[in-house]
Amino acid sequence: MSQAVFNFITDKPSNRIRVERSFNAPLDLVWSAWTEADLLDRWWAPKPYRAETRSMNFSVGGQWLYCMIGPEGDRHWCLFNYESIEQQKRYSGYDAFCDETGAINQTKPRVDWNNEFASTGPDSTMVTMHLQFQSLADLETIIQMGFKEGFTMGMENLDEYIAAQFYLRRQKKTTVSPRVSTYVNFPGNTEEAFRFYQSVFGTAFIHGIQRFGDIPADPGQPPMSDKVKNLVLHVELPLLGGHVLMGTDAPKEMGFTVTPGNNMHINLEPDSREEANRIFHALAEGGSISMPIQDMFWGAYFGSLTDRFGINWMVNHQTKENQ
Repeated sequence: MSQAVFNFITDKPSNRIRVERSFNAPLDLVWSAWTEADLLDRWWAPKPYRAETRSMNFSVGGQWLYCMIGPEGDRHWCLFNYESIEQQKRYSGYDAFCDETGAINQTKPRVDWNNEFASTGPDSTMVTMHLQFQSLADLETIIQMGFKEGFTMGMENLDEYIAAQFYLRRQKKTTVSPRVSTYVNFPGNTEEAFRFYQSVFGTAFIHGIQRFGDIPADPGQPPMSDKVKNLVLHVELPLLGGHVLMGTDAPKEMGFTVTPGNNMHINLEPDSREEANRIFHALAEGGSISMPIQDMFWGAYFGSLTDRFGINWMVNHQTKENQ
């Protein structure tokens, strides 16, 4: 893993900021992380804040309405209007503070964004952001609000997420043989829960427990806290008849919120892309799709939904070339 490039250049005479940031992931995967609401919610906000999307339409003329939620539950709303898009090359638009309905707050700075994406290798991508302000006062206000520090933390969240997902796939999925499993999330007590299930079923964890601290350290990133290091990244426990229960911690420190009803999925791993498509769309009929099935940046063809009976499903086909 190479050290991330990060250049933050302020050009006050032109009321501009230029940011260059590299990521250790291929272009298509980084593009997804910047343009899909579910993934943006995982990393966009600096800790201890988290991002939550109310609505998103990633198309020219579309909008992303989201809020930053603080540790005390305070909400700060923003709106991004998409003005131009070239798939996997660039997109532009403006970002502004607003209320929960999307009505722009005219007293706060508005920022015009032009984000460019370029592949720099098989597993590396450079993102260059051009931020244009209407006045020097607006630029300085944003800087004083901690934009550089907050944006840096958000991109470090994305680094952690990318590293975790690649580590997970490389360690656990060694074949494309089809299988069905159940995937559960806990807010920080996954190990306690799985040791309880282990005592009930008398089975052993597959390849032990992987923790966030097992992810290879990136010298270009700040170290994780000891608390996060000890959390469960992934664990698998056979139950009965070959059925595997999988789990992970989804802590608030990484922008997750676990509530009853969204903490369990039946995970299907078909042996072909075509079968993944068939199953996904059949289950979605009459239900609601939480993430359309698509190529994901960790190398899987993945989608999730809630069926007409309220049951959560994940359909996850891992391609051979990404094992």
